[in-house]
Amino acid sequence: MRIQVLKTLGQGRQYMKTWPMVRQLSFYFPEYRVIRATQIALPVMPILALLAAASQLYIHGWEFLPQAITLGLFFISLPIQGLLWLGWRSRHPLPLTLLEWCDKLTTKMIAMGISCRPLGPKACYFDMALILKAAFERLDEQYWEEL
Repeated sequence: MRIQVLKTLGQGRQYMKTWPMVRQLSFYFPEYRVIRATQIALPVMPILALLAAASQLYIHGWEFLPQAITLGLFFISLPIQGLLWLGWRSRHPLPLTLLEWCDKLTTKMIAMGISCRPLGPKACYFDMALILKAAFERLDEQYWEEL
């Protein structure tokens, strides 16, 4: 179980690095908002956890140590939850509508001379992220405005 959770966290971090952080995609996919929140939470939440736990102990004394630990663990768990969700989402299979849309995108990229691997029937969101990243690096702005 522990190895699976660590593997999912690693996949979430990889998916977070792969997903193109482009505003146009935020209207269609929740990844943009989750990645942005996780990126902000990774450095900030440990500090907030320490401050929250210390303030509980300062105000209420050592009798509230269990509550202070619980509050600190809650703050630390927030970016971990984001990474777990991203890891789960990265290996989640694509719906048929997205699979068709990605196939159209890959055929357009291949027609323009950009090398990319077409998606198979068992494609997942990570595969789509790779294609979207290549597309946003290579395709012109007019294509994305039509989207």
